[in-house]
Amino acid sequence: MGYAQLVIGPAGSGKSTYCSSLYQHCETVGRTIHMVNLDPAAEHFSYPVSTDIRELLISLDDVMEELGMGPNGGLIYCMEHLEDNLDDWLDEQLEGYLDDDYLVFDCPGQIELFTHVPVLRNFVEHLKRKNFNVCAVYLLDSQFVSDVTKYISGCMASLSAMIQLELPHINILSKMDLVSNKKDVEEYLNPEAQVLLSQLNRQMAPKFGKLNKSLAELVDDYSMVNFIPLDLRKESSIQYVLSHIDNCIQYGEDADVKPLHMRHLKAS
Repeated sequence: MGYAQLVIGPAGSGKSTYCSSLYQHCETVGRTIHMVNLDPAAEHFSYPVSTDIRELLISLDDVMEELGMGPNGGLIYCMEHLEDNLDDWLDEQLEGYLDDDYLVFDCPGQIELFTHVPVLRNFVEHLKRKNFNVCAVYLLDSQFVSDVTKYISGCMASLSAMIQLELPHINILSKMDLVSNKKDVEEYLNPEAQVLLSQLNRQMAPKFGKLNKSLAELVDDYSMVNFIPLDLRKESSIQYVLSHIDNCIQYGEDADVKPLHMRHLKAS
């Protein structure tokens, strides 16, 4: 069985920085992970890329020029090309990994890919058929969550991705090291519905009262959207996030069994 993180989130949320810091952390603690680039527009990496979607594709710039598409349309075209080659190119790439290898997929930031376009969902289903345990890691810029309306917006985007991908899901507030007043963010880590509703009603016109109540109750009743703060300056913060992800995909659950098993074989 293989293990994988699918790193998603809006453009500018810090996905590639997260991937780089995660790789450095794992290298420090002696743990092996493999970084996979799924962004056809990416040009520079601060981590070694073991598999790169650009090996399959012509460049995004060429797609835009030849097909007359904009950046978003061109990227969707590239990702659909990946979808068409799951049984060929992707399977060939996956054959190079061992059964218990750990892959981190750095995805593009176009929100359409993980909210309503089925490309990433089909990609994930293909990984599952190849016996991978997959967890979606959704990053949201903590500076974006500066008031209740932005928080609700971030929750709805995350919830949309959860419904679309149907995966174990970890939500991360990135860039906590850039937040000047952390108390402004911490109050949204485990908010109460009545507090959210009160704040929404203060900021919005009375005609939105029923909508505000429904949104606050949606966030509170199902408790599906919770965020873990991530400060990349602190190794403990990275390890804390990684432990949550590992638990989601059941990584390392048999680690304590293997040494005992091997000792038994050696003794016999």
